[in-house]
Amino acid sequence: MTETLKGIAASDGVAVAPAYLLVEPDLSFEKKTVSDVDAEVARFEKAIADSKAELENIRSVAVKSLGEDEAKVFDAHLLFLSDPEFTGQIENEIKNSTENSEAALDAVAQNFITIFESMTDNEYMQERAADVRDVSKRIMAHLLGKELPNLAAIDHEVVLVAEDLTPSDTAQLNKDYVKGFVTDLGGRTAHSAIMARSLEIPAVVGTQKITTSVKNGQMLIADGLDGVAIVEPTDEQVAEYTKKGEDFAKQKAEWRKLKNEPSVTADGKRFTIAANIGTPDDLDGVLENGAEAVGLFRTEFLYMNSNDFPTEEDQFEAYKKVLEGMNGKQVIIRTMDIGGDKHLSYWDLPEEMNPFLGIRAIRLSLKNQEIFRTQLRALLRASAYGKLGIMFPMIGTLDELHQAKAVLKEEKDKLVAKGVKVGDDLQVGMMIEVPAAAVLADQFAKEVDFFSIGTNDLIQYTMAADRGNEHVSYLYQPYNPSVLRLIKHTIDSAHEAGIWCGMCGEAAGDSIMFPILLSMGLDEYSMSATSVLRIRSEMKKLSTADLADLADKATKESLTSEENIALVKKIMADK
Repeated sequence: MTETLKGIAASDGVAVAPAYLLVEPDLSFEKKTVSDVDAEVARFEKAIADSKAELENIRSVAVKSLGEDEAKVFDAHLLFLSDPEFTGQIENEIKNSTENSEAALDAVAQNFITIFESMTDNEYMQERAADVRDVSKRIMAHLLGKELPNLAAIDHEVVLVAEDLTPSDTAQLNKDYVKGFVTDLGGRTAHSAIMARSLEIPAVVGTQKITTSVKNGQMLIADGLDGVAIVEPTDEQVAEYTKKGEDFAKQKAEWRKLKNEPSVTADGKRFTIAANIGTPDDLDGVLENGAEAVGLFRTEFLYMNSNDFPTEEDQFEAYKKVLEGMNGKQVIIRTMDIGGDKHLSYWDLPEEMNPFLGIRAIRLSLKNQEIFRTQLRALLRASAYGKLGIMFPMIGTLDELHQAKAVLKEEKDKLVAKGVKVGDDLQVGMMIEVPAAAVLADQFAKEVDFFSIGTNDLIQYTMAADRGNEHVSYLYQPYNPSVLRLIKHTIDSAHEAGIWCGMCGEAAGDSIMFPILLSMGLDEYSMSATSVLRIRSEMKKLSTADLADLADKATKESLTSEENIALVKKIMADK
């Protein structure tokens, strides 16, 4: 019987093939008290050594199938296996509780998972819980003498089905045979979803119940374009979705032709389509997809992927690498957005009642100026190697902006006095993600060289709805007229002051939001690198003259998100 499941579109494309259920070994264990603690610690250390050897082998396979950059996730896994914060806690648990390694591993791993999953305002950090599960599962399998599935052995075309796919699972996939995958759990920022996009295989995640809805060998459709999985499709559906997949493949081939083309509308208006990155290793994807700038470099990942504060030299080298790699194209680097619910293991920050509205981003930087100044010095030194824009996050008041600019000027003056070269065309900007800043955008615009709108936070703060809370997720509405009015006011204020305005939130690459933003005159659209060519293609079909009244209709005539969605779909249907 045909069943259609709705999930999250994690990687574009359509796959039609028999289902292959990933069956995990039983890793349940019995909690025991051990008499020889030293011997038990030695047993645990052997499991760690075996896991390292196995991961190094998987990493070498991943380098061949995915490339060096994507394989670096296994460097993070190997770091976990060498991290005393993780392995040391497990050994201490064995010694203090005199329990077996399995019980100690489970207790410590669950604690780490809980910490990561509680970071509801940071989807990237939430997904790191999957890394802990992956590493812990591998260690547990070695402790129990069990073998994990060997996905590299699949030798016929399938759509892989699993509760969730770990990075090490995904790294073993041969895309000649694994045509796509569908999972119960996961999100777009999970490593498995990122790797699926690198492998260019369709993926649908977060269906909740695919593993209980399909059996091995049943025909399965994975529609990674619309986030749909169809179990036992009819012959008509097989034909329909096979054609949909073929059409998408042709469309991708057409998009690739736009890699070196400018981003222009049908009536010749030029805009900038940029990419968001988290580390210098993401630069290959930016260049491969023809992005015209880096619209957001999230520097917090330099802190999160380290066991201590990154030094000035470490940061300088990272920023310099990106600036040189972009070969004169602008790179917007955001100062660290740490704090609140984004914790660092080596920074003891106070617990807060409401971390979403707490000490984070620029607030934390201004209260910890030694750390802030280290980052600013690294940025200023790197500015000599390219076209840099320094961006301050979560600015809410003019006083915060004045303070941040004053610290930057002090560090710049010190460097110049020492004869250190600083870039001549350095720009200083701010994110508009606090509604108070959006409302007062006309005043902020007099103080900076550019704005970049961070829609992820702006929407949740405007709607007073935590985007990570499923009970109020219906209120996370990018197309709500109230949100759009704030965005339009911000863009208008920037242009009236003679500065440019970009957007680095997820909405910049959204097919419904894009025409609205274009009608508002947004200058720069920064998004995931894999969305750049799609949006460039959409831009070429649209004329700013045809969209002239869309912004007013979306902010003044429409009363709901649904009305704005319908409005855009009607316009796009005619293109």
